[in-house]
Amino acid sequence: MEYLRTPETSFENLPDYNFAPHFVEIDDTQGGTLRVHYLDEGPQDGPLVLLLHGEPSWSYLYRFMIPPLVAAGMRCVVPDLVGFGKSDKPTELSDYTYERHVAWLSSLIFDQLNLNDITVVGQDWGGMLGLRLVAAHPERFSRVVVANTGLPDGTAPMTDAFLAWQNFAASVETFPVGGIVNGGCVTNLTPEVIAAYDAPFPEESYKAGARVFASLVPTSTQSASAHENSVAWETLRTFTKPWLCAFSDKDPITHGGEKMFLREIPGTADQPHTTIEGGGHFLQEDRGPEFAEVIATFMRTT
Repeated sequence: MEYLRTPETSFENLPDYNFAPHFVEIDDTQGGTLRVHYLDEGPQDGPLVLLLHGEPSWSYLYRFMIPPLVAAGMRCVVPDLVGFGKSDKPTELSDYTYERHVAWLSSLIFDQLNLNDITVVGQDWGGMLGLRLVAAHPERFSRVVVANTGLPDGTAPMTDAFLAWQNFAASVETFPVGGIVNGGCVTNLTPEVIAAYDAPFPEESYKAGARVFASLVPTSTQSASAHENSVAWETLRTFTKPWLCAFSDKDPITHGGEKMFLREIPGTADQPHTTIEGGGHFLQEDRGPEFAEVIATFMRTT
């Protein structure tokens, strides 16, 4: 498998992103190794919160949430998924599968970092991958926070907004990463911030992972990983530890997605579920400090 590594010069002088980089090598499922980047901020003995991004963002998405969480005494671990941010980027669309992403993230979180007592926060694909890890190793997790995400197994129809996004990702000639993030926000991002989202992808050849993600979502029971997600749901339906839904109010793609979690997951009972007002799909951009306070309060009180 061939991969690209974004030059470090691409990440110079990004606004509000002054965090120390950390790297580990993980084994690929088909041989070889990949370098994965993550942030690790806050006291090492503090309550651990794992912040997982989705498509086509990277750890930069959490830059306004890390400082208030650290100020609240939390340790924040924030990976860049393979194909994103400062992590290595396999070059072929076929290099990326849902199951391979699960394996890559599992290798980082469990094998390399050996994290336990985790509060996982998953948005977009961060939830779709993070919930698979919860289902595989529920003993490693103490709490779950889901925001603008889901775990589709192909049994529910997809929204028109998602189908339009899937078609766009597959057909657009130039994949405008920063513009996509901007379009998923209620606020208008500055040119400098849009450029920061573009920074990991200096050329189209770096964008295979970002482009292919939409096509990996199981849209029918015959889709790849639909069965694996269905099996994961069986475990999640027994998860009794605290589970918080914190969806935003202005995301057409995942609107109403919290209902299945509230209906199916025992751990959602009697929790302070909230709607983040004024937040688009990327609520970390629109309402980052508010979202961080929701997480910190949830961790302090459960």
